[in-house]
Amino acid sequence: PKPFSPILARAQYSTAMPSATQSQKPNSAGKLFEFQSQLPKLPVPALGETLPKYLSTVEPLLSKEEFARTKKIVEEFGQSAQAQELQRRLEARAAEPGRANWLEEWWNDLSYMGYRDPVTPYVSYFYTYKDDKLRRKPTQRAAAIVRAAWAFRAQVASGELAPEMARTTPLCSHSYNYMFNATRIPKKPSDYEATYDLGANQHITVARNNQFFTLELVHDGQLLSAAEIESQLDRIVERADSSAAVPVGVLTSDNRDMWADNYQLLAQASPQNAQTLEKLQSSAFLLCLDNTKPVTREECHRTYWHGDGANRWFDKSLQFIVCDNAKAGFLGEHSSMDGTPTCRLNDYVLDQTLNSKVDLGSATVRAGLPEPEPLRFVTPPAVVRAIEQAAARFGKVVGQHQLRVLQYEAFGKDEIKKLGFSPDGFAQMAIQLGYYKLYGKSRATYEAAATRKFLHGRTETCRSVSTDSVAFCKLFENPTVSVQDKVAALQAATKTHGAYAKACSEGKGVDRHLLGLRLVLQPGEEKPAIFQDPAYADSCHWYLSTSQLSSEHFEGWGFSEVVPDGYGIAYTIRKDALIFHIAAMKNEFGLNSDHLAHYIKEAATEMRATIMAAKLGPKL
Repeated sequence: PKPFSPILARAQYSTAMPSATQSQKPNSAGKLFEFQSQLPKLPVPALGETLPKYLSTVEPLLSKEEFARTKKIVEEFGQSAQAQELQRRLEARAAEPGRANWLEEWWNDLSYMGYRDPVTPYVSYFYTYKDDKLRRKPTQRAAAIVRAAWAFRAQVASGELAPEMARTTPLCSHSYNYMFNATRIPKKPSDYEATYDLGANQHITVARNNQFFTLELVHDGQLLSAAEIESQLDRIVERADSSAAVPVGVLTSDNRDMWADNYQLLAQASPQNAQTLEKLQSSAFLLCLDNTKPVTREECHRTYWHGDGANRWFDKSLQFIVCDNAKAGFLGEHSSMDGTPTCRLNDYVLDQTLNSKVDLGSATVRAGLPEPEPLRFVTPPAVVRAIEQAAARFGKVVGQHQLRVLQYEAFGKDEIKKLGFSPDGFAQMAIQLGYYKLYGKSRATYEAAATRKFLHGRTETCRSVSTDSVAFCKLFENPTVSVQDKVAALQAATKTHGAYAKACSEGKGVDRHLLGLRLVLQPGEEKPAIFQDPAYADSCHWYLSTSQLSSEHFEGWGFSEVVPDGYGIAYTIRKDALIFHIAAMKNEFGLNSDHLAHYIKEAATEMRATIMAAKLGPKL
């Protein structure tokens, strides 16, 4: 979900450290990776394809005079020797032997590893689970989640997991290497990803009451049953709740440079701390047993998005969160994995647990299970001060955010399809119309589109605003326009959106290509006018940063805004409902998530009513 305008402001590209990858990764000879050698490389689109497409995306955001100026700049750039040279350099980079993907290093650094704002709330994303009616006791639900996640991990480790497919097209499985036993490590100027041997590290880390414990999941060569895991988790809860500890985990919530400094401070405070860090970071995943009882959608979303900042280790790739009322969710660290693989993992975990498919193992708890090992940090005064300061900064950042969850239950995917529309296109236009109702204008909108049909592909920007979407918003708000014309405008807008989204999935958007052309500029070379044109920066300033991930088992998901005057909208399209998580800052720009939610709801209702009225014909 993290598209990033701030990359425009970064002065230079810095190389991230390579992964600290040790011996056993997932089995690359297995089914999961069977298509990797056949996957095409991410293409470099032709200038003649990208530049007209770019103009079509900026036209609806500009006045006639501004667009005429931008059109001249873009056309001159397209005919220039400099453009041809930049394109040649980019194509040469893409063709380099051994380079899997021309964008990969740049994107991972600019958007993730080199980005210095806190990963939570700004980069990580979360999923909210449906309730488990079979398991009302929190440690019982947690144990079932662990068993299901471990079964998925086993399929990843063996390579037996089937690769994801887009209909008949295989998707890249590279990011599965960073799913389990992986963590982000803070470092200046760029963080890096560490992965650990899956076979040698069969433990998870459990967080409770700001304390961490190691739970070995294999005893005497046998995987712990759900009953045994539950028993071990009960021991952890009892022990953690009867003691207190300095909340070291909150250090991971900080600005990355500050965390990098404090990481060294923590590691060097005692040899024990370095060992504790290694044990925590090498674990398969984190299980957070929160002592809170969230009820409302907003309370749940805030719990999984950021919590209190202390009962977490935000650098871990996977964190499963179970609250004291057995509400549950998931938090994903975004730097090495996008949402689709973790959506698959969580959908599997929920399908297994909610539908009684999970193998729970024996109901008998073996005698002599070793006590879960507390992970203790030595915290001298300098470390305690750092923790207190990080906690204060976390509280300030989280306090600057507003959140509204719109659970729209009037209809969902099934009804939208019956009406003759693409569910994603319909949801995007509901967001566009809602924003237009609130602000009286359309502004630059980012929708994440996956490019995983290419080797090491991640995402491209689907620019959701078009001349057709703007016309649709204006016509819908005009009471003199017929319902037939309104529906025709909606059809045109969703068709244009769908065509652009398809082009993005083929690696033929405009944003990554233009970024590549900028990044092959050499020091001292003149920046092309196209990148100095205010229209370029404005069209990349994402007032709406949106993304869809859907599972029938989710009660929503979310992430933050990417600019101070914009909204972050994560949405889920279920058969019977549309769920929108709407996040924004509380600042001088006066944004209002409640008001935007109100208008998106109004837009969706009006869109359906208008389509129904048009179907009934002119008598209405």
